[in-house]
Amino acid sequence: MAIEYLKRGKPDAERSQDDAKVRSVVEAALSDIEQRGDVAVREMSEQFDSYSPASFKLSPSEIEALMARVSARDMEDLKFAQAQVRNFAQAQRDSMLDIEIETLPGVILGHKNIPVQSVGCYVPGGKFPMVASAHMSVATASVAGVPRIIAATPPFKGEPNPAVIAAMHLGGAHEIYVMGGIQAVGAMAIGTQTIEPVHMLVGPGNAFVAEAKRQLYGRVGIDLFAGPTETMVIADETVDAEICATDLLGQAEHGYNSPAILVTNSRKLADETLAEIERLLQILPTADTASVSWQDYGEVIVCDSYEEMLDVANDIASEHVQVMTDRDDWFLDNMQSYGALFLGVRTNVANGDKVIGTNHTLPTKKAGRYTGGLWVGKFLKTHSYQKITTDEAAASIGSYCSRLCLLEGFVGHAEQANVRVRRYGRQNVGYGEAAKPIK
Repeated sequence: MAIEYLKRGKPDAERSQDDAKVRSVVEAALSDIEQRGDVAVREMSEQFDSYSPASFKLSPSEIEALMARVSARDMEDLKFAQAQVRNFAQAQRDSMLDIEIETLPGVILGHKNIPVQSVGCYVPGGKFPMVASAHMSVATASVAGVPRIIAATPPFKGEPNPAVIAAMHLGGAHEIYVMGGIQAVGAMAIGTQTIEPVHMLVGPGNAFVAEAKRQLYGRVGIDLFAGPTETMVIADETVDAEICATDLLGQAEHGYNSPAILVTNSRKLADETLAEIERLLQILPTADTASVSWQDYGEVIVCDSYEEMLDVANDIASEHVQVMTDRDDWFLDNMQSYGALFLGVRTNVANGDKVIGTNHTLPTKKAGRYTGGLWVGKFLKTHSYQKITTDEAAASIGSYCSRLCLLEGFVGHAEQANVRVRRYGRQNVGYGEAAKPIK
């Protein structure tokens, strides 16, 4: 391979140091919530968000008043976006069928898809009010049939953000809390004197939220480890530097640690994109954030061939992968590790983030190697069941089971099968011999 890095981001060692600092802060905060509950949550809210209302939970009248502040046009757009997310989530749900089959005469096996019974949805919003995240988590959980959906979002400029609250309410949230960061996900998962804990946490967030979810996993389920936004542009000379630079910086503005990577087989496009990024950073209103992210985490990788581009992309396993080449469908067929694909110059990652209907909560930090993103199926648990309806089947399966149990030395297991062979076996004709019963 002849892969050339025209620009690299922070070394992995420095990134690991940053992660270690986050881990220790989160561990202490979650321990505090577990020990002191509501008191700890309120202190953290005062410390990090300068916010201490009489109740973090919004009342129906407060929700109604906040929604009344959303303009008619914004509400129309919000409802349109939520409808797209619901429509796709419903199509996904409809593809997931309960099954029941007769594998042998009298042997019935099946599974049922059962909703998680309570979910906590975190919607980021301290720096940017992430209205779309409410659609992605709350509305999708609603389509899945989750009976208790609670949602939390930090205050925005000292108060609840009306559009975010509207999206949560319209999405189907049963309880809405104005809390941010570690204290929000910790309170939802651990529970406090006033908040009943949930069975599952979902939603994106900053490094502290992602780490809190990681540490809480096991106590509750989580959707995935959704850390700082990542984006990759795979491009050849069928597109220009303006498109590439815009798509990279459009995601780098998320935060100070959002990787943005260009992978191309064109040195000319790579050089022109680097120059265009510098030009755009002079005029981009969010350049104070995007420039730091680009400086520390931006990369430009030049490859010799499309096959090398594919290998690099699969290895990095970026959250968002924007493909703009003369063979977009080839990448669709061959990409194996990523969060979501955005194929062709006509689409872009912002579409997926805000409105098109696919879910924007996606795997980061190479998690795309073993999981996809949040979808309606994440809120469903597939549980199997079995039943035997004839004496013959009980004796037949029992005789096999008995011998296989003794092969492993499990005598008590074998006797579970034996008692049924003796009871239903009709002298075991045609079923082979069961193991000898316990005397």
